[in-house]
Amino acid sequence: MNFDLRDEWMQNTTFDELTIGQGATLRRVLTDADISGFAAISGDLNPTHLDESYAQGEGLAGRTAHGMWSGALVSTLLGTVFPGPGTVYVEQRLRFLGAARVGDVLDVSVRVTSKDPATAFVTLDCAVRSQDRGDLMVGEAIVKAPLNKQRVRSANGLRWHVFDAAAGVRGLIEQARQHQRVRCAIVHPCDTESLRGALDAAHHGLFTPIIVAPRARILALAEAAGLDLGAADIEDVAHSHAAAERAAAMAACGEVQALMKGSLHTDELMKAVLARPELRTKRRLTHVFRFDAPAYHKPLLVTDAAMIISPTLDDKLHIVQNAIDLAHVLGVERPKVAVLAAVESVNSKMVCTLDAAALSKMADRGQITGGIVDGPLAFDNAISAAAALTKGIVSPVAGDPDILVVPDMVSGNILAKQLEYLGGAMGSGVVLGARVPIALTSRADGATARLASAALAVLVAHSYRQQRP
Repeated sequence: MNFDLRDEWMQNTTFDELTIGQGATLRRVLTDADISGFAAISGDLNPTHLDESYAQGEGLAGRTAHGMWSGALVSTLLGTVFPGPGTVYVEQRLRFLGAARVGDVLDVSVRVTSKDPATAFVTLDCAVRSQDRGDLMVGEAIVKAPLNKQRVRSANGLRWHVFDAAAGVRGLIEQARQHQRVRCAIVHPCDTESLRGALDAAHHGLFTPIIVAPRARILALAEAAGLDLGAADIEDVAHSHAAAERAAAMAACGEVQALMKGSLHTDELMKAVLARPELRTKRRLTHVFRFDAPAYHKPLLVTDAAMIISPTLDDKLHIVQNAIDLAHVLGVERPKVAVLAAVESVNSKMVCTLDAAALSKMADRGQITGGIVDGPLAFDNAISAAAALTKGIVSPVAGDPDILVVPDMVSGNILAKQLEYLGGAMGSGVVLGARVPIALTSRADGATARLASAALAVLVAHSYRQQRP
């Protein structure tokens, strides 16, 4: 008998109804979330299960599921399907023959081998089999079977959601590593996290780093933090202003194809970039955050939350187009753009709603290309299709945006930090509109966020090789 755990009702098989040889099978596909979730619940953080590189170094094809995850699947079958509700586990013996890997289609089976009327104990053979690789686990379970017939509604409302904050970073890295390395100037990485982030990016094969900073300070920092500079070149400059100017000059003459902000202030770096006519394009410089958020079903771009304080309608045209272009680089063929405001209706007293409506019409008329733009939309009905439905909003964007365009930098910065610090999102960011991309992070960001931002910049740099901005 085959069962589907999504069934609305669970019905048991009582002791008297069980017969020798009778059994049941359920099918399960192992996902990355299964491994992460079991690790989180059990506390078993063995890197064989969680670290792809480590697992391969141990001679495995990749990360594997915990052995007891197979045991848990047997428990699931026994307690919810066969014999089902009312079953009490008494004893379990397991023998592990192989390890399950992500993507494995697994058949979990049990079969009655004996019954004891005196105790209502039932012995069952159990097995977990991969459709591709045969038995992964075999064993024997002893349960006390239910005596009374029960039909119980399934608790289908319960869902375990695992958010792997680094999964999006891994995806960006793999995407960026498919291209030839670029040269990236790391501008004044004079604190541990910014230097570590740059070196991590180089270690992952994203770029060849050129550190632009005071040499003595970088060497001392690396030694104190135990960081290996490897073969990284150091452009020795006196201070952060000089680092920004030198890095911009290197980008202007083609010595580097990307810039990465270190521990200096953003305005120092942007001022140096803007001072170089060779780095200017017809676009304004705008910033785009990329977030992987636990409560959203795909990566989300937020713009502009770091560059233009009070953007005009003309500024917002550049903000939207830059974000659409980045979405294309990331593989979104026709991104959906939600232009945010406090309300979803046009209000002449709220300039941002007028701008949103104008941007939507500009997209309709081809002044903005490559995406679907709609607004004004309030945050709730932009993100939630249910909220949009409740408010009677018919929109091709509501509930499924790829890009959120904020009214101004203040609201955007607040939204971005709420996503990260309250929402648990993993963020990264890049500045667009110059001849080279600029990986831009907060001085409070850790090495992982810097690594993700570096991957973004590398992907943009490769796209610029194909089509000069």
